[in-house]
Amino acid sequence: MEWIDVGPADELCRRPVQTVTLGRLKLALTFHDGRFGAISAVCNHAGGPLGEGRLAGEYVVCPWHYWKFHASTGEGEPGFEEDRVPAHDVRVDQGRVLVNPTPRTTRQRKPHAPHPLARPPRREPGPLRVLGLSTTAMSAGEPRYSTSDDLLEHALRAAADGLGCATRLVRVRDLSFRACEGFYSKAARACTWPCSITQMDPLDQMEQVYEGVVHWADVILVATPIRWGGASSLYYKMIERMNCIQNQETIANRHLLRNKVAGFIITGGQDNVQAVAGQMLGFFAEIGCQFPQFPYVAHSRGWSAEDMQNNQRAVQNSTALHDGAAALARRCVEMAGVMIAGELGAQALVRGGRKGHDLTASGPAAEPAAES
Repeated sequence: MEWIDVGPADELCRRPVQTVTLGRLKLALTFHDGRFGAISAVCNHAGGPLGEGRLAGEYVVCPWHYWKFHASTGEGEPGFEEDRVPAHDVRVDQGRVLVNPTPRTTRQRKPHAPHPLARPPRREPGPLRVLGLSTTAMSAGEPRYSTSDDLLEHALRAAADGLGCATRLVRVRDLSFRACEGFYSKAARACTWPCSITQMDPLDQMEQVYEGVVHWADVILVATPIRWGGASSLYYKMIERMNCIQNQETIANRHLLRNKVAGFIITGGQDNVQAVAGQMLGFFAEIGCQFPQFPYVAHSRGWSAEDMQNNQRAVQNSTALHDGAAALARRCVEMAGVMIAGELGAQALVRGGRKGHDLTASGPAAEPAAES
């Protein structure tokens, strides 16, 4: 058998997990309870670098999405033993660590049913569909009047009653979902579709937003108050999790959103409407949405208007604002109808965003070579 010297044992034993390279083969070398182990450095899930992970007992934890593999056998954690990465023999000879590059076990992937969100996006026949996303925070069980909610609900009623649209309202405050955990910051490919959190946590309710935005809606109406010059914290929590949609454009050239129109409702007692609208327009443009002429309606009484109770009355009693919200819904629906009827075809879609590039090229962004 061929053995390859990977270094001195007294140095390699100082780190519980590390990457060693045997030609083009990358292995995760471990040291636990006085013994070395070696398994493939390529995780079964999304190709994560196991050699950069951590050791939890006898298992190597992938740094990308926390899948676990036994440090010696390569088997998945209890209940997932069928998910196995190749394991390699290791021995110590005269103070040197030797690894056999020929694996003693093969890679095996336990069959996993595709996540329901992973289905190809396809518009089902039927009336135009308008999704309302309310990002106003509110204490559970203690409802209060919200200017942005009021105008959003009015816009949805106008779309349903006046335009014959199907409508759906998602109040983001009613969803229990985890904040973005920065998988993209580890590696672009670590940010997956569906979101890695959605895949791992069946209790995470961000799935409702993904289903509505990617698979159901033709029109997306997003409502937010202004909070300290920006959109609400719930809005930002939501769109951070929606980065997985935009990431498919830039790294995979996969267009999840086609012929979608977005519009915005922005209210606040103090000003900064243009800056808030600009951020919202920028993000939804990046995930592939189009906009009607005049893509948002907004209300603000200015910097000195600290009397919020009067601000609420101004919106409640304003026919112009409610008519404006209804007109925004109509503009969005009409544009969506034009786009759906006049499909431009795949040739009109190119890799999204100026950041888009091919990650399969050689260099730091390239994936590690995976062995069978």
